[in-house]
Amino acid sequence: MAWQTPNCIVQAMQSVRRTAQLRPVLRAPKLSSASPLSSIPQQRKDARGYATEAVAAREIDFEKFRARPARIVPASAAYFTGSPKFIDHLLRLETMLAKSAAMPTVAPADAPRKAWLKLPQFRDFVGENVPTKKYKHLVKLLQRLNRIDPMVISAEIKTTLDSFVRPGNPYANKPLPPTVDEMGRARGRGKRKESSAVVHLVEGEGEVLVNGKNLLEAFPRVHDRESATWPLRCTSRLDKYNVWATVRGGGVTGQAEAITLALGRALLVQEPALKPVLRKAGVITVDARRVERKKAGHLKARKKPAWVKR
Repeated sequence: MAWQTPNCIVQAMQSVRRTAQLRPVLRAPKLSSASPLSSIPQQRKDARGYATEAVAAREIDFEKFRARPARIVPASAAYFTGSPKFIDHLLRLETMLAKSAAMPTVAPADAPRKAWLKLPQFRDFVGENVPTKKYKHLVKLLQRLNRIDPMVISAEIKTTLDSFVRPGNPYANKPLPPTVDEMGRARGRGKRKESSAVVHLVEGEGEVLVNGKNLLEAFPRVHDRESATWPLRCTSRLDKYNVWATVRGGGVTGQAEAITLALGRALLVQEPALKPVLRKAGVITVDARRVERKKAGHLKARKKPAWVKR
């Protein structure tokens, strides 16, 4: 048909455009000065179009709702978390810390020593796979609560801290540091290789006896005599204390060095302020080689050959 040719379509489009151009353009009427809408200030072009002056809705007053909710509210605030029991412990410690923030604290070295649960033990305690980073944060809270002055700490915090202590706390039954007895004597023990020595130290004129003998008879070599009395020499206490030493086992050099360790420990009991000097001189340090040999001997005793009769 003729009307379906491309020329007819082009003519129809041109007629539509002419009709649209001939229509009158509608313009908005100008507002007079007396109109109430003229009082609205015109918005600047550079101003933001945010609704900053919108008024928020009023808070909901839940006291007006007398009916019980159809949904049960969990008792724990961490019910919907991945580890609710761990979060409950964490929130409890944070609440205690916030309440006791104003309490006096002691230095970390003066706080009671406690061995906290290890990570595998704590995971068994709560029954959840707690990450290492989160558990470290919980331990920091425990250490901060443990620094509260023992004179003012509450019973609730004590009970809570004790629940996180490792079973068989190695610091709980730790023996008290040795002190001077009623006769003014300080006792020290030391070992070196296969030798072991016990030294009693008391204030006197500088007399030294080893197994009932004087120092010259017990150690003919000058090096051994100086090694045995080195704790008194390095602290300038040769003429201040009398020494009674009992030593057995090993050779002469091992016995002299065992007396060195025992004498240094006994001197530390008499004068604790000498600890930095004695440690720097190396007279209160345990021989690392003996510890390694002891471990090796223990492992060798456990691993017996199959042909050994039991």
